[in-house]
Amino acid sequence: MPNSIPTPENEKAWIITGPTSGIGHSTALELAKHGTVVLVGRSRTKLDDVEKEITAQGGHAVSVVADLSDVISARRAAAEITALNLPIAGLLNNAGIMPVTAFTTAQGWDGTFATNHLGPFALTEALIPALPDGANVVFICSAVEDPERRPAHMVGYRGARYISAEASSRGEWLLGGSKIAGADAYATSKQGNLATVFAFAREFPRLRFNAVEPGVTPGSNLGRDTPAAARVLGKAMSLFAPVIKYFSTPKLSARLITKVLTDDSTSTGVYYDEKGKPMRGSDQVNDPGFQNRYVAETRALLATIPTTA
Repeated sequence: MPNSIPTPENEKAWIITGPTSGIGHSTALELAKHGTVVLVGRSRTKLDDVEKEITAQGGHAVSVVADLSDVISARRAAAEITALNLPIAGLLNNAGIMPVTAFTTAQGWDGTFATNHLGPFALTEALIPALPDGANVVFICSAVEDPERRPAHMVGYRGARYISAEASSRGEWLLGGSKIAGADAYATSKQGNLATVFAFAREFPRLRFNAVEPGVTPGSNLGRDTPAAARVLGKAMSLFAPVIKYFSTPKLSARLITKVLTDDSTSTGVYYDEKGKPMRGSDQVNDPGFQNRYVAETRALLATIPTTA
């Protein structure tokens, strides 16, 4: 169980997944300015480090250990968060991976699809009953799901390659995809995030569901499995990110994401770009019928896993 801490009366609490590196780490520190932060991640040691960092800056944080690639772990995390009885004001589904080598999860599913889509979906659905009216749920998405996104296409992405949730869980993607290792799995899983935002915004009108495309963010740690030379180049480009179109930095992204998550307007079903402006996803993901199918198939797949270990 997480180590609960006393928090100031009426202080809002914000849940963030993947808070130990990159955009997630910067956003956790930024969110701490707005209330208690519930840190959700795989490593107790890394979570403790972030918790200490927030505490040293005068903030409040509590950690929940969870592996989002494991649906049972994601559901258990939701139960632990609910048991904290904190005034949750928002949930940020930030955790994401793009490994160059495929792997399978505890359920035998494709690791990228499970970590990026199935786990966050299960966590969110399990938390919805505990979220108060007006709470904001934000998913970090990616424009690489759009096959017409020119910058993504130029570097080798070919958009999401969704066949079905079951096929995706087996690591099977529509033919004609990218030659970049892991790109089809990543793009398809991030399309799942966006489809979920649009579908949930209609299904749960008492809550707000929005998405953020943080832009190309060197130093985000998403490409930690890429060759060393590519990582070095990425860090070098991060110096110029603020003035390059579509680029950003973890700190700039953190400010934008925090602004969207803590916004007290009634906006829902909005997809924001790296500048905080509304943007469109692919033609496919903008189809309500496709959104509903993606969500229905995800639920059917998750229903095959018992709710308890």
